[in-house]
Amino acid sequence: MLSTKHLLGIKDLTREDLELIFQTADQFKEVINRPIKKVPSLRDITIANVFFENSTRTKLSFELAEKRLSADVINFSSSGSSVKKGETLLDTVNNILSMKVDMIVMRHSSPGAPHFLAKHIDATILNAGDGTHEHPTQAILDSYSIREKLGEVEGKKVVIVGDILHSRVALSNIFALQKLGAEVMVCGPHTLIPKYIKDLGVIVEHDLKKALQWCDVANMLRIQMERQLVKNFPSVREYSQNFGLNKEILESLDKEIVVMHPGPINRGVEITSDVADAENAIILDQVENGVATRMAALYLLAGKS
Repeated sequence: MLSTKHLLGIKDLTREDLELIFQTADQFKEVINRPIKKVPSLRDITIANVFFENSTRTKLSFELAEKRLSADVINFSSSGSSVKKGETLLDTVNNILSMKVDMIVMRHSSPGAPHFLAKHIDATILNAGDGTHEHPTQAILDSYSIREKLGEVEGKKVVIVGDILHSRVALSNIFALQKLGAEVMVCGPHTLIPKYIKDLGVIVEHDLKKALQWCDVANMLRIQMERQLVKNFPSVREYSQNFGLNKEILESLDKEIVVMHPGPINRGVEITSDVADAENAIILDQVENGVATRMAALYLLAGKS
């Protein structure tokens, strides 16, 4: 059993929780590679995917994880809903809950929205991303992917490169990696590194080459143009020249590093195609592990351990 009823953020989890999710995901990874990829673990559970923001990979990954566990699934998208008619978040969710839903997987543009809901409703809430705050299941699958590739997370050096300021993935990854005993560095332009970040115990670097020489793993983040209210750098071309990862930079290092990306990739901006498709890139492994780790999280939150 996890130490928490909801999965609102990595901050609320213990190291033991993360290890339990990983061990459970190991078993589910074996399941999803069988000819029959389904288990009846959650056949008595109804899960609502409530997405108030656009999503492709996360929504598909959750829906597939739920169906692999034999849960009943309903999908809600705010674009064609009563939210457009002025309905509040709480009313929307209470209407869904009145249909006897057990769990809610929720993405919202406002930081803290899942936490607000968790205080007002009885169902279990799983945060699929809240604004620029946290994205816990992405951090879980990223840490799981590092563990799978390198044997363990403890003692590893991980650099997160890119738009740290607007990234919920960066914050959740910092929390998860530190709980698991990794060293964390962030790298990017001064304008995309938040002032508080040093308070979290991470190293700050503004030279990509130095950061890559230091690390075992580089997690490349995209620039979140949709969240930027002001221009944080002169041009995408200049950003790419200074902080884009290409084959030339990788080959200039005196060691091989693991390359990750949470997606969606902007090829030619933060990462070139020859790097994204290289052998030491585990980007598609992350996608596969996303299904297994989300199966594990859903299974454990449903109290099935």
